[in-house]
Amino acid sequence: MASVDKLPSGRWRTRWVDPNGKPQSQSFPFKRDADRLKKQVEHDLMTDTYIDKAAGDQTFEDFAQGWQAVQVYRPGTAVQVEGNLRRHVYPALGARALRSIKRSDIQGLVKSLPLAPATVEVIYRYTSTIFSAAVADKLIAASPCVKIKLPEIIKVEVVPMAVQTVEAIREAMPPHLQALITFAAGTGLRQGECFGLTVDRIDFDKANTKVDRQAVQTNGGPPDLDAPLKTTASYRTVPLAPVVVEALRGHLSQFPPGPERLVFTDAKRQPLQRSRFGEVWHRSVDPLALAARPTFHDLRHFYASLLIHRGLSVKVVQARLGHKTAKETMDTYAHLWPDSEDESREAVQDVLGL
Repeated sequence: MASVDKLPSGRWRTRWVDPNGKPQSQSFPFKRDADRLKKQVEHDLMTDTYIDKAAGDQTFEDFAQGWQAVQVYRPGTAVQVEGNLRRHVYPALGARALRSIKRSDIQGLVKSLPLAPATVEVIYRYTSTIFSAAVADKLIAASPCVKIKLPEIIKVEVVPMAVQTVEAIREAMPPHLQALITFAAGTGLRQGECFGLTVDRIDFDKANTKVDRQAVQTNGGPPDLDAPLKTTASYRTVPLAPVVVEALRGHLSQFPPGPERLVFTDAKRQPLQRSRFGEVWHRSVDPLALAARPTFHDLRHFYASLLIHRGLSVKVVQARLGHKTAKETMDTYAHLWPDSEDESREAVQDVLGL
């Protein structure tokens, strides 16, 4: 599988053929070094752990782009991955050869990111997955993503907005977006689910809406208006309160459906785009000088808090929000359910306190 011979120069050469059938060689001043390499190469070839050092010369960015091209991601996830790598990882590691990147480089990257801890963790996970793929492709022997210290994620309890805050946000928005605020606060749909809502998904007679699609922003182009939802649990039917039905009817009479029969559109009756909507949101909401700077997602929290306040079970709240598991619901909203200590005392007293 490998051999050692002496060159006319007096050096010792190890020769072998790699798994791709390409002849390889390396010379040394001493025979013992050539023999050591011969033994290592034969072991690696026999155990299928052989790594061509030249393969690791490929840059991180070149390999990462090839890796992205073959991933089976939802459109929104693909955009998120590409954006995070381009903005935060490529500037530090993109031009580096895969084999040259060390654990300390990864730790340095993690420390340098001026982002929220949860976002840093997401970016690190993508980077780690790419290096794992490079190992699987036998471009490098091991991933540098080992024993990396990530910033601590401090969980912040959800504090639902007051009704008055929701009303103030609605009134601050442009007229063509006011019903969107009522709809989001009254159904808990995610932003993309609201943006992808079409007239045929609303059943005014049964007072419910079908959630089976979302609008997802694409790189530099118009949003994908028929993108799949986050999980199978996200496909659901949500009941509509009379106030939401009334808001939808009034909206559609004043602002006819846009392209693809979209219920909510921008001022030019074009599909809403996340970035441009964000600009409108901040222009409208920031002047309100609210204590906590609200986001569109806070409307979803508001809806969840209404259901919990009315005593609906965890399973019902889970279904309405389209959460994958009840644990996800509890992890986010457990603190909003009424404390059961008094009920526990009363239950024991009723039985044992006779």
